[in-house]
Amino acid sequence: MEKIKLLVKGIISNIIFSTILFLSAGRIDYAQGWIFLAVNIVSTFANFMTIRHNSDLINERATVKEGVKSWDKMILGFSAIIYVLTVVVAGLDSGRFGWTPGFNWRISVIGVLIMATGQFLFLSARHSNNFFSSTVRIQKERGHSVCDSGLYSFVRHPGYLGMSISLMSIPLITVSKWSFVPTAIAIILIIVRTSLEDKTLIAELDGYQEFTNKTRYRLIPFIW
Repeated sequence: MEKIKLLVKGIISNIIFSTILFLSAGRIDYAQGWIFLAVNIVSTFANFMTIRHNSDLINERATVKEGVKSWDKMILGFSAIIYVLTVVVAGLDSGRFGWTPGFNWRISVIGVLIMATGQFLFLSARHSNNFFSSTVRIQKERGHSVCDSGLYSFVRHPGYLGMSISLMSIPLITVSKWSFVPTAIAIILIIVRTSLEDKTLIAELDGYQEFTNKTRYRLIPFIW
């Protein structure tokens, strides 16, 4: 049952955000909007297909559990608002007012490829880590342990790297220069969340300090 809820929730979310984009654009003959909808529907099914056999992780990600850090709730709430703002700005820009003139298929296709790359990294990280929660908390009841395989041997938070890359694709898919502004804010929030989560895991998760010595970089290989 949780599997179906996950899929339905993803589809409904995509329809809502796509509707916001079309309403902001003020027209239905908006190519970027249809590309945005198609890409996100495909992402939703990819998300579902790669987690459908992991009931424990589905249950972990389906509802907010005890022990979630208060700062994480704040960041997640603010991030949701910024995402909506990104979609609204993109629609107003490239759909209604044309602040970014013209529609370039090449730019939009590049955005789709970047989105695919980001989603691949995100889903690969989740596949490797059975404790890949949607919130920051120590999952003591599940025997929370450090994941150091797959992409985690390169960076400590590959899921956030995938999310950041996916976010960067939105201004390109919608061909909207102005939507880069809220997108940049959203990525900054991910960086802040990465730093705070890293500190939490070092302080509270057994073996994580040793893991940081093995995998030196938090988010971007050879940089940070």
